Amino acid sequence: MMDLLALDFMRNSLIAALLVGASAPLVGVFLVQRGMSLVGDGMGHVALAGVGIGVLTSTSPVLTALVVVVLAAVAIELLRHLGRTGGDLALAVMFYGGLAAGVVIIAKAPAGSANNLQGYLFGALTTVSPSDLVQFAVLAAAVVVTVIVLRERLFAVAQDDEYARASGLPVLATNILLAVLTGVTVVISMRVIGLLLISALMILPNATGQYLGRSFRGSLVWAVLVGTLTSVGGVVTSFYVDTPSGATIVLLAIAVFVVAAAGMTLVRALGHRRHRTAEAHEHVHWEDCGHEVVLHGDHVDYLHDGHRHARHGDHWDEHTPDRADPTLEGSPR
Repeated sequence: MMDLLALDFMRNSLIAALLVGASAPLVGVFLVQRGMSLVGDGMGHVALAGVGIGVLTSTSPVLTALVVVVLAAVAIELLRHLGRTGGDLALAVMFYGGLAAGVVIIAKAPAGSANNLQGYLFGALTTVSPSDLVQFAVLAAAVVVTVIVLRERLFAVAQDDEYARASGLPVLATNILLAVLTGVTVVISMRVIGLLLISALMILPNATGQYLGRSFRGSLVWAVLVGTLTSVGGVVTSFYVDTPSGATIVLLAIAVFVVAAAGMTLVRALGHRRHRTAEAHEHVHWEDCGHEVVLHGDHVDYLHDGHRHARHGDHWDEHTPDRADPTLEGSPR
């Protein structure tokens, strides 16, 4: 590890990966809620056109890409709001138009510029310069602070925009803000994970967080943790095994998701075996029914004829008593 930290470009890459891993899931969680998980891909294609403009004009590709994605984000949300075109059609225009414009513009750039295209599309460790790192840090800080301050509004609009509109929330402005945050996150991530792969880092950690967390906040904390660890871990792995950083990060995020999904599925399956539905339950328990009440996690069980009954939704479950519980020792199960 010390030989890795001794290299300037690797230190820059690790810091960039940390910024990407922390900011991408914060934005991606609201995209998942809105059913727009692939919008990051569309922004990535548009950002390619911005990169091409920067290369062609010999200016900063980061800044030109930022300007282009922000303008595209506002335009797409306005089109969706006005109903002139559907969300899917707007994304298609963004996908293909941005990609085509980027290819054409870069083709007109000075000779040799196209050789750097791979780094923007799939990520490249050696392309993160100190000036890029400063720009990424400022943008990442803006994303994190904005999400933290406005998380309740973003959550409300993403969950149910009709209810949010009826409650007086500025739905259009919030949607535009989310689209802009998505574009900014894409620009932050393009040197580390690549424009074609960034959407995976927005979505996969949140998919993992939904398995591991028990609430929205818990799921989001898990998502940020998984995003950060897989980003930094992917960069380190790619250095030692000599693979593209972006693809390595995505494969690592997929592996974590598969392990989390399999593990939680197994845990729930084992828990289901101890959580049986009562075959017959004519008696309805209530506070003064006379049966002893036992606290069980976040609910209560009623002791009834040697069984533990608990109300769950529209049915009664039979819970297996703890072995250490003397109350039901020797009672039938």
